[in-house]
Amino acid sequence: MKMVSIDGGRASWLAALTVMAMAVTGLGSAPAQASGSGLRGWPSRSDGGGPIPAGADCVKPTVVLVHGAFADASSWSGEVQRLQNARYVARAVANPLRGLTGDAASVADFLKTLSGPIVLVGHSYGGSVISNAAAGIDAVKQLVYVDASAPAVGETSAQTSGQTSVLNADPDTLFDAVPYPNAPEGDADLYLLEDVFVESFAPDLPEQLVEVLWASQRPATKTAFSTPSAQAAWMTIPSWYVIGGDDKIITPESQMAMAKRANSQVKAVPGGSRLTLISHPDAVTDQILAAARAVCAGS
Repeated sequence: MKMVSIDGGRASWLAALTVMAMAVTGLGSAPAQASGSGLRGWPSRSDGGGPIPAGADCVKPTVVLVHGAFADASSWSGEVQRLQNARYVARAVANPLRGLTGDAASVADFLKTLSGPIVLVGHSYGGSVISNAAAGIDAVKQLVYVDASAPAVGETSAQTSGQTSVLNADPDTLFDAVPYPNAPEGDADLYLLEDVFVESFAPDLPEQLVEVLWASQRPATKTAFSTPSAQAAWMTIPSWYVIGGDDKIITPESQMAMAKRANSQVKAVPGGSRLTLISHPDAVTDQILAAARAVCAGS
């Protein structure tokens, strides 16, 4: 597959994003903001926990959601609710955030416990994890990247951030580095500093919510970001992308380049930050549902 550099100018990115976004069904409508609507009913499972029949010749895929760094599985609450309303089985799993190799192995082990087809979704660093976890698992039929890294083989998560990412600053101005037991030499847990979290990680969320998210963030190790990817499942598995237009962590330009080289179907979310999955759950869920429907369509 042709590889595309993840570096590029903003003008060329804007033109490319406009063309690709217009080619994807439904991108012309503005993304809905988060809503507080309640569940309209739980999905009924055919076997007490397995996939839900979608029709005579198709079984709905299970949607597995993998969170990124400085977050946890509850980040997907809006998507889980909406997927359940649409009668899909959704599982938001805990990403260990200890290092790419082990994190991917943990998610892969979980995937192997499921029956039926799977749509595997990754947010942020979770995109690197799903790119490795899905390799060799035939049940994974579609990949969805949400403001995410989709590294090539040999590329690190850090290298996918983009030229203008705030992560290119001095690490001491970005993170609290905290030792952890039995850490390899030079490794540490990284916590985003409060001002970085508020201004760059979640600027499109209410201030009170952002403060809670910052205080409850889960750290990731330095190793998680510096380990080269061993797999690139997007080379063989169809993929989809959600790109927040105001993401300051993994720049939209970088995400667009990764989406292009993966031949992903792209959904642009104007104004979306690093946490588009929380601020725009309808838009994110729409793209996940498109991927899920593609499973039954055979694409």
